[in-house]
Parts: sequence; structure tokens; C-alpha cells
Amino acid sequence: MQPEDFTRRTALGFAVGAAATLQANAMGLNPKGDTMERVTGIGGFFFRAKDPKALAQWYADQLGINTIPQSYDATPWRQEAGTTAFAPFKQDTTYFGDMRLQWMINFRVRDLDKMAAQLRANGTNVEIDPETYPNGRFAKLADPEGNPIQLWQPGGVDKG
Repeated sequence: MQPEDFTRRTALGFAVGAAATLQANAMGLNPKGDTMERVTGIGGFFFRAKDPKALAQWYADQLGINTIPQSYDATPWRQEAGTTAFAPFKQDTTYFGDMRLQWMINFRVRDLDKMAAQLRANGTNVEIDPETYPNGRFAKLADPEGNPIQLWQPGGVDKG
């Protein structure tokens, strides 16, 4: 592990802790009695794609994320409650890979090894970080358009 990786993991750990604090505050558990309205989670993630239909189908087929419903009667993708890190990185970070890419999404998973095996069986390259961090395990992959994805199996100090 390189020193800058430790810094990123440390920053992620702090971000996860901050997100947990924000969630506690949003749930009315703020001991200071702060009455500020706060967001309660991510309601959507929108981004550009060369082939939106095909990419949405890849996410549905590979990661189980339902495509946007075409009617209000259809079932949208629902997240399980848990920690969400919100962390801007320096503009010159190489952590996302290709410098032209402006985002990376992190998805919580129940079993990192099973998810990686499923993705690999379908032809997706997945790199599991061999280190287990205080807040869990991580893996990296990219969608068919090269957008970076990080998978996170919560553990240790953050059970999810």
C-alpha cells in the first residue's frame, strides 16, 4: 500500500464517520439540539453515458440496480439503510483512474467475494483490495463505459 492510499483510506474513514454523524443528526439524535434540516440520503445519481439504455441494463444485470421505472407502478431500486460517504477529492487525484472521469460511485454489498465472483463470471474485471480496513473491505471495477466503481463490504467499526 502506498502512502497516498493510506491517506485516501483515512479520508474515507473520516468521511464514513462524518456520514454516520450526519445520519444520526438527521434522525434527531443530535445531542446539541441543532434544528437544521438535513438531507437523509442519496435520492439519485445522474451522469452522462454514451448509450444510456445499454449502460442502465448493465447495472441491472450485473449489480442488481433496477433501471428507472417507466411508470409509477414499477419498482425502483431501493437501497438498504446504511452509511454513505460523501467525499470530494482533489482535482488531480488518480484514485478514479482516467483523469477525464469526474466521479466514482461506491456501492455497499453484503458479500464482496460473492459479488466479485458474480461479476467475474460475467466478464467484468474486479480487483479486490487484499487489505481489510477498520471499516471493511473494498474492490474496484469499471462499468462498460469505463466509469470507476468501488464496492464496499462494511465491517469492523462500520457494520453498514
